[in-house]
Amino acid sequence: MTVTASTPTAAAGPTPLLKGRLLVFAAIAMSALTLRLAVTSFTPLAQQIGDDLHFSSTVVGVFGMVPTAMFAVFGLLTPAIARRLGLEWTALLGMLMAGIGMLTRAMVSDTWSLLALSALALGGMGIGNVVIPPLVKRYFGDRLALMSSIYITGVQIGTIVPATVAVPLADAFDWRVSIGVWSLLGFAAAAPWLMVLARGRSTDGAAVEAALPAESHAPGRPWRSPVGWGMAGMFGMTSLITYSMFTWIPKILTEAGASESFGGSMVAVFSFMGLIAAFAAPSVCARMRNPFPIVVGCAICYVVGFTGLFLAPMSLPVLWVIVIGLGPSTFPMSLTLINLRTRTHAGSAALSGFTQGIGYTVACVGPLLFGVLHESTGGWGAPFALLGVAVVVVLISAWAACKPRMLEDSWGASAS
Repeated sequence: MTVTASTPTAAAGPTPLLKGRLLVFAAIAMSALTLRLAVTSFTPLAQQIGDDLHFSSTVVGVFGMVPTAMFAVFGLLTPAIARRLGLEWTALLGMLMAGIGMLTRAMVSDTWSLLALSALALGGMGIGNVVIPPLVKRYFGDRLALMSSIYITGVQIGTIVPATVAVPLADAFDWRVSIGVWSLLGFAAAAPWLMVLARGRSTDGAAVEAALPAESHAPGRPWRSPVGWGMAGMFGMTSLITYSMFTWIPKILTEAGASESFGGSMVAVFSFMGLIAAFAAPSVCARMRNPFPIVVGCAICYVVGFTGLFLAPMSLPVLWVIVIGLGPSTFPMSLTLINLRTRTHAGSAALSGFTQGIGYTVACVGPLLFGVLHESTGGWGAPFALLGVAVVVVLISAWAACKPRMLEDSWGASAS
């Protein structure tokens, strides 16, 4: 039979947030904290690690591309893994991969082992990227906005904290401790999933899930839906802009006369704005039938910030970076819309994998192409024009993604 309702529990009023699902709440929150650890614990120490293991700046660039590459690969693979293993087993697999990869890469003495084990950790985090939204939908379908804010905030905290303490930890101990200590959080995030599975979902969250209708577990075809392509374009171009800014804000400002420390601090400001967006965007998005006006506001922030950073970077640099940092509010919006635009957690898993698989594939080329355009033209005009095109694509894609319609109604797959 065709599924026509997504969260009937909401009709009877929301269940208290932690009633019967405390363990799943802990698992989701701890997994969210893990999803960027391998990236931001490594980046501040890349030069130091390179000096110790004797790899070049070119290899540092390769390490910079691995996160988005692995997020893209596992974005596309994870829905199939989840259909075979189930969402909870897949989440456990992801957290174990993350923990093992982060621990063992801290012990290696050669570049290629470091690269391979980093890829293992990032692959686990790529799995987590995809399965957390449908797990939120499965267990917290009556609290989508709140739980989306909680887990996206967790992702942002897990992005900012390792970058902040990486160098002090390396100075106090060494770089191996600094990048390896985060494996403890990966293993800690695996523990509640083990407990959820050991209890067979018969107690923790079972009352909530039992109220949900039986649903089709057909894989679906999000690539045949305008919702799927809208989500992929919105997420992908947002990620392209974000990773380009993470990579190039310091260079833009230092070429304009700023110190290296100031350039680094502006990256921290840019990251902090993402934390603010994680708190606000999911709730605002969930309350609007069509949240496209929010995307328009984000596009305006991009245009103002990019214009200022290009034409007068040192006039009001903090303001430019703050305004640009509001633009990627479309990132938490995208993650929230994965659940708001699907009826079932099977649909959520399919849309999450497609959105992030395609999106991170696009994001891979952003920082590289931005740099190539700068090198080939000797200025920043062409790179900022690239970001301008990306903003236009965000708007066009969001027009399709934000419309109040469900993926399952348009993906060309029959649920029976």
